[in-house]
Amino acid sequence: MKILPQIKEIHEEMTEWRHRIHMHPETAFEEYQTSDFVAEKLESFGIEVHRGLAKTGVVGTLKSGSGNRAIGLRADMDALDLQELNEFAHRSQVDGKMHGCGHDGHTVMLLGAAKYLSETKNFDGTVQFIFQPAEENVAGGRVMISDGLFEKFPVDSVYGMHNMPGFNVGEFAVRKGPMMASADFFEARITGVGGHGAFPHLTVDPVTVACDVVSGWQKIVSRNVDPLKSAVITVGEIHGGHTTNVIPEDVVIRGTTRAFDLEVQNMIERRMAQVLDGICAAHGATAEFEYDRRYAPTINTPDETDEAIAAAQELVGEACVDTDVVPVMGAEDFSWMLQERPGCYIMIANGAGEGSCHVHNPNYDFNDTILPLGASYWARLTERVLPKEAA
Repeated sequence: MKILPQIKEIHEEMTEWRHRIHMHPETAFEEYQTSDFVAEKLESFGIEVHRGLAKTGVVGTLKSGSGNRAIGLRADMDALDLQELNEFAHRSQVDGKMHGCGHDGHTVMLLGAAKYLSETKNFDGTVQFIFQPAEENVAGGRVMISDGLFEKFPVDSVYGMHNMPGFNVGEFAVRKGPMMASADFFEARITGVGGHGAFPHLTVDPVTVACDVVSGWQKIVSRNVDPLKSAVITVGEIHGGHTTNVIPEDVVIRGTTRAFDLEVQNMIERRMAQVLDGICAAHGATAEFEYDRRYAPTINTPDETDEAIAAAQELVGEACVDTDVVPVMGAEDFSWMLQERPGCYIMIANGAGEGSCHVHNPNYDFNDTILPLGASYWARLTERVLPKEAA
């Protein structure tokens, strides 16, 4: 691996930063200590700091040369509502919260790159270092966009990165086009007429209606989605009734849908509402339906993906960069930034084998070994996208 020497020198310092953040995890829109730490570091590097977007977001602006092009580099800062089971010294000090997805490492890799770029200024243009809150569950990236991220901090392209357990250190994975799916969430409330379980003919049973609705929704994927495209409709919750011999008045159904294609996403929402209303009407029940488009599909644009691939290959070689990784049905709110600007979302391997585990696991920990590699990727990507003309 060709780690940049200036970044290799601060590996120990970066590790200390990461452990500090890991010990003090903060969840969505409560990243006060983390954003304070990020802002203090950026200011110490001589980078202009802006705060307040999406409540706890931080943006650092660094200019070099006379170029008018700009690049956005994004890292997420939030932790999970999860009890950590690790016993090492830097384990979470906050009960019920932990950095179980590696956002502590993402934050530090971007800070390391910020320090390097502020010292070398081996680029021509503007870098916006975007430290985003609330990636988990509530899509803080969407909030940053609605708060005017790219109007206040214009960029020509934007880039994101996430760690990937299960792959060997020194590897990257990426692809052009869909990288991750959308993640929408829904709630349906079916209201019937409750009554005694022995006299169902005097009721409108919302439980049996709900069963038909769930079955009908599954046929959307099998009969309305192009077989060459992908989609998921998952019902994760059904709530109704309080005892065995009473037909309840209503039933609530909640779940999630996934798709890579905007047209498929639109169709799923439309058809779910139609199926729900139609089945309820046929049985004499009524329905309320809420559909929350929380995460858009993460779709990498071709030219920006080429730049990301080239930067990664410079560091680890062609053989260690998978340029056609299989897309996954997981979701990422960096997608909202990619809807506004061209860009690329890449995976950096977090390690495989004994001791490694996947994200959102109470035994997970970000691999400090890859901190300088991730920072070097950000640095080389910036130098490639915003090249400094030779003297």
